[in-house]
This record gives sequence, C-alpha cells and structure tokens, in this order.
Amino acid sequence: MGLEDNALVRRFINLGEKRAGSTTMGIVVGIVASFGGILYGYGTGTINGIMAMDHVKHTFPSNGEEFNSSETSLIVSILSVGTFFGSITTPLISDTLGRRWCLILSSLVVFNLGAVLQTAAVDIPLLCVGRVITGIAIGFISCTVPLYQSEAAPHWIRGAIVSCYQLAVALGIFLAAVFNQATHKIGNSGSYRIPLALQILWGLILGVSMFFMPETPRFYVSKDKDDKALRALSRLRKLPEDHSDLLEEFNEIKAAHMFECEVGKSSWRQVFSNKNYQKKRLTTGILCQSFQQLTGVNFIIYFGTTFFNDAGVDGFLTNLAINIVSVGTTIPGILLIEIAGRRNLMSGGAIGMSVSQLLVAIVGVSTSSDSSKKVLVAFSCIFIAFFSATWGPGAWVVTGELYPLSTRAKSMSLCIATNWLWNWIIAFTVPYMVDKDKGNLGNSVFFIWGGFNAICAVYSWAMIYETKGLSLEQVDELYEKVNYAWKSKGFVPTDRFSKATKKRSSSGDLDKESSVKEECV
Repeated sequence: MGLEDNALVRRFINLGEKRAGSTTMGIVVGIVASFGGILYGYGTGTINGIMAMDHVKHTFPSNGEEFNSSETSLIVSILSVGTFFGSITTPLISDTLGRRWCLILSSLVVFNLGAVLQTAAVDIPLLCVGRVITGIAIGFISCTVPLYQSEAAPHWIRGAIVSCYQLAVALGIFLAAVFNQATHKIGNSGSYRIPLALQILWGLILGVSMFFMPETPRFYVSKDKDDKALRALSRLRKLPEDHSDLLEEFNEIKAAHMFECEVGKSSWRQVFSNKNYQKKRLTTGILCQSFQQLTGVNFIIYFGTTFFNDAGVDGFLTNLAINIVSVGTTIPGILLIEIAGRRNLMSGGAIGMSVSQLLVAIVGVSTSSDSSKKVLVAFSCIFIAFFSATWGPGAWVVTGELYPLSTRAKSMSLCIATNWLWNWIIAFTVPYMVDKDKGNLGNSVFFIWGGFNAICAVYSWAMIYETKGLSLEQVDELYEKVNYAWKSKGFVPTDRFSKATKKRSSSGDLDKESSVKEECV
C-alpha cells in the first residue's frame, strides 16, 4: 500500500487511473534528491549574515572597517557567476553520465572543494574563488534536482515532490541564518569559519545518499538502455519487470521518446527549433525563472541583514524571523500545487507579493516612525510567505514539467542559467541602488519589486499551462492540442503513446524503430 491509497489523498488529488504497485519509492527518491536545495539555500544564504559580522568587517575589507559597495557587490554576486556557468554546462554531465551521477559529483567533489576554500579564506580573493567553485556546483544541482525529481516522481504528486526542493532551499537559508546568529558574536575567525565549514557536511549527505538512489528510467530510455530503464522503473514502482502495468508505463515513456526522435535528433539546434512547440515552451520556462528572481526575494536573502540594520531594526533577528516564515509557508505551497493547480497558485502569489511590497514602499517613503519599521518587517514577512507558498516552489515545478525528453536537460539548463543570470544582476546592482553613498533608494526599492510582481501575475495567466495530474508525456500532447494557456484547464489527455507502442510491437516494425534509435542517440 502506498501513499496513493490514502483516502485523504484520493479525496483532494486526482490520481487518474489506478495502477498496480506502489509509488512510495518514487516519492522517497524525489524527497532525498530535494536535499540538494539545502546546499543551494545554505550556500546562497550564509553570506548575508557573514558580511555583517564584526570580525569579518575587520578582516576582509580593504579599510578594515566596512565593506564598500564594490566589495559587497563582488563577494555577493561572484557566486552567481559560477552558478550561471554551472547551469549552462550541466547537460554535458546529466545527459552523459546521468542525473544521479551529476548530483554525486557536484556535491561530493565540486561543492566541497569550494566550501574548503571559503573556510580557509582570510582575504577577499580566496573567498571569491571558493564562492565561484561552490557556485558551479550549485548550478549543476539547481538544474539536475528538479529534472531528476520530475522524471522519477509519480505524475499525480510530481508537483509536490519538486516543490520539496524549494522547501529544502528555504531550510538551507534558515539554517544559514541560525548558524550566523549563533556565531556572529565570536571575536575570532570561528565566527565565519564555522558556518562556512558546515557546507561540507551538507555536500557529504547529498552525495552519499545519491549512491543509494536509482537513475531515472527516462534517462536510460534516452540512451536506448531499455533493460536498465525497466529495472529502474521496477524499483520505483515496486513491481516485477514483466508486470503489465509496469510495461504499460514503460511503453508510454518509450513511445513518447521514439516520437520525439522521429521529429529530430536531440541537439542544441532542436532546443531552439519550433518542433514540439519548443520555442513556446522555452520562452515560458525562461520567463518563469527570470520572474522568480525579479520578485525581489534575493534582495532579502542577500542583503536583508544589512538593509534591516540600516532601517533601525535588528537585522540578524529579523532575518531569522523571515526565514522561519519562509520554511513554514513553503509547506502549504507543497500541498496547494496539486490541489489548486499551477496557474491559480502562481497568479494569486504574484498578486499577493505585489500588494505587500507596494505597501512597504508606500509606508516607507511616507513616514520614518517606529510604526513604519513595524510595517517594513510585517509586510516583508507577508511577501516571503506569498513567495514561499507560490513562486518559490512553483517556478521549479513549471520548468521541470515543460519539455520533451530529448531536449529536457538542455532546456532546463538554459532556464536555470537565466535564473542565475538575473540573480547575478540583482546581487551586483543592488548595493549601488540602496547604499547611502550611492542610489540611496531605501524602501523605495520595493516599488521596483512590486511592479515586477504585477507583471508576473499577467505572465502567469497568459503563459503558464495547467499541467496538474499529467504525465510528462501527456504534457507534450497538451501543447500540441491547446493553443492558449488560459484554455489548458479543460484538456483531457489520451493514451496515444501507449497505443502507438502496442501497434508498433504488434506490427513487428523493428527496422523502422532501429533506424529511429540510430538517429536519436
């Protein structure tokens, strides 16, 4: 008996046609992979508090007192340079060695090397080198985890499983805030070395755990390794390899891939072609990841402690409170993604974020009283709550479901690279926007984020298709049959891929299938 047999689950979630076996293992695999979000969240979140520590400010800055705008911009944004290049090169590993080995190598080798260098640093150059290397690993991980989860998880709970990645990101940021709070008053290098060294532990946990996880069946199908694909699917569904329901699911995956191969060989050229509505899907994914950054969430993650201190609020405690809210509100988001659906969640979240940020900006520029400080903290928490329950997990879910198998890894790498490109732009420019000797925007910066979130709401309605409850192969059919995103809720999938495979098998058309394989591999 698996989670899909639970009466409460079946009441609120449309599971589709019940198949034999259990999907519990598929869920466990997805949750284990989610731990990659800890590395992402901790790696990006820890620098916020570290740069506000007294010992760090007396050790690293050129003047021995405070980081100037250029130093802040360099240290914070340099991570995103690594993540961008890591993201864009991920298919070289994930499409060659597999999704599983990509996670093992990136966490055990690349991430931990960067963590060691950061921990050993006593000046800005070595700290930046360590952050670049750590960033490359986070780029690999941020591309591969949603890809691995989407390909391994059962379709009826895929959105919730991928959303667990965002929960892990929030937990990572929260843990960074906790350890920064615990060590920031230490009067020696332990203040920053302890939280930085803990990154090694997170890398070891993910890398070792992935040794015990299976590769995804869809990766093996893409490499024409049908025996290994069946074995992996059997392990995920807890069914013997010759079971009819297992073979039916395998046939659907196989037939969808064969159809894609007939359309064209997997290549970067195909990623930018219009076959299988690829351009439309790629545009949707790139905009989705771009808008996730333009919500303004990383303004708080990267600069929250310093910003709140400058506003007359205890930055460390406020940042910790915001991270508690982030973790707590991501949990309902995991449930809502499968109950409310992708479109409703993303549209409603964008509206909520926009309103809360505009209120912060309006009150902030109208008065400088203690009441305005309370409004700043309160509505910052409300903004984080909306983000964590909607766009935080939702962006990973949407982009993880969008693409056909033949272009999935490459398309995901472009989307995530776009996310990190905007991450770098924000990390690099914000110090110049808000520092008192530069732009000195103060609370007015929230007008910018609020405006972008209003655009996010329009984008969600116009471009995000409702993929709740669909298999990855049925998403291909959705884009083929439905021209407009706002009409996607009424889509009813067929079992055409399963029928196509049965027809091909019964007709004995082996020569054609063999030639298609040669074109695709």
